Amino acid sequence: MTEPRNTVQFKVYGRYALFSDPITRSGGEKFSYQTPTYQALKGVIESIYWKPTLIWYIDAVRVMNRIQTESKGIRPIKMNGGNDLAYYTYLREVAYQVSAHFEWNPYRSDLDADRNEYKHHNIALRSIRQGGRRDVFLGTRECQAYVEPCVFNEGEGAYDDYGQLDFGVMFHGFDYPDETGENQLGIRLWRQSMTDGVIKFDMPEQITLRRVVKEYREGYSFKRFKEGVNFQVELV
Repeated sequence: MTEPRNTVQFKVYGRYALFSDPITRSGGEKFSYQTPTYQALKGVIESIYWKPTLIWYIDAVRVMNRIQTESKGIRPIKMNGGNDLAYYTYLREVAYQVSAHFEWNPYRSDLDADRNEYKHHNIALRSIRQGGRRDVFLGTRECQAYVEPCVFNEGEGAYDDYGQLDFGVMFHGFDYPDETGENQLGIRLWRQSMTDGVIKFDMPEQITLRRVVKEYREGYSFKRFKEGVNFQVELV
């Protein structure tokens, strides 16, 4: 399969990662998936470089280090003050190679004049070389991460020639109104598997297991919070 010409490839790594399973969060505990989710990696590339003109798509991720976990006692702050004791289970000493590409956001016709593929691709490559435009983290804010350029599939990985490993049904990502044109927020689930250390992601439109979590009225101003920056999209 030919890669899109605006493909970017980078390595992201850190001491800890927490790609939390929503099923384990209702009681205040957090337990990480064994591998990163599509949405978490999309958050990484959006922290490296993002503009509302485009939408990033994650094509594949390669797990470079052996999967290992570490539990920590955490005291999260409650809404009414004070704190509780909770146990969070993190992945430790993680490193991933990521391949991604972007496409134009069809629901932002007001930004048609900014659709310069050469410009955005080169800015993205420079941003990767500089370690990202904003802070990069793996799953949660306390899991600081670092980014550098790489060639996907280059170098030795912990799961080379390992064969297939199935992780079952996992969270894939969110369907945001500014990326779907629908007045609703949805989630996607899919069956994630890894072959010889590489996970090839289905694109969002290929996912059939979906659920709507919130409906918005016509004309509602949908707001997303992206790493310290509020931005707003009017739904009409």
